[in-house]
Amino acid sequence: MTGARSGDIALELRNLDVTFGDGDSSVRAVADVSLQVRRGTSFGLIGESGSGKSTVLRAIAGLNGNYGGTILLDGAEIPMPRPKSFFSRVQMVFQDPYGSLHPRKMVRAVLMEPLQIHGIGDRDRRIAEALQAVGLTPDFAYRYPHQLSGGQRQRVAIARCLVLEPELLLLDEPTSALDVSVQAGVLNLLDALRRERGLTYVMVSHDLRVVAHMCDRIAVMTEGRMVEELDADAIYEDRCEDPYTRALLHSSKGYQRKDTPDAAE
Repeated sequence: MTGARSGDIALELRNLDVTFGDGDSSVRAVADVSLQVRRGTSFGLIGESGSGKSTVLRAIAGLNGNYGGTILLDGAEIPMPRPKSFFSRVQMVFQDPYGSLHPRKMVRAVLMEPLQIHGIGDRDRRIAEALQAVGLTPDFAYRYPHQLSGGQRQRVAIARCLVLEPELLLLDEPTSALDVSVQAGVLNLLDALRRERGLTYVMVSHDLRVVAHMCDRIAVMTEGRMVEELDADAIYEDRCEDPYTRALLHSSKGYQRKDTPDAAE
């Protein structure tokens, strides 16, 4: 990215490299990835399964701690292991809403836990406001995950992030496990939250339509490498340069940058 002042950059990766295993059995999952994410924008990582995009996200979160290169938040390198203060600023929404919530805990307990960990008070107010922000009524606090639909579970997972009032959300294919009929509602919610709260997103997806709708800039990955970075309009107008990006674009049928199907959960 060019033309961005250092104070505009919320997140930066410099020569990120992630290898799993040792010796002949090692796999270089991410190779020399560098990017910058401007504050208040949404940055997309797209590629086929195994391209390394989710590994990048997990490295940022500290879930893949054995990485090379540098990850900076607001210009300062983030240490490993990640300090507690990092998670009050950066939160992650996982792909599977069924696996990300404890099955034996009510929603209230799920949302209460991060507030307790970080020693944050006024908890009931924060929980009520977080539920309201994701379009759920207060009575959802007293339901168990099995009493919720997939879309409602993912809204609870987003609310769990919001109770800490973070600056940056890492979104790992946040709608791919949901029915098509409810995906648009969750995506529109995320888009509205970013604009209302000035949040910064890094979103991973294999769905070009989702990324083109949600993101300001997009990095295309294959075999662990970032082959092209471009803005969403360049994808919409078919102004890609890399052959892999062109193949990915042409294999995606019927996507529209401006249009997302109307749906509500």
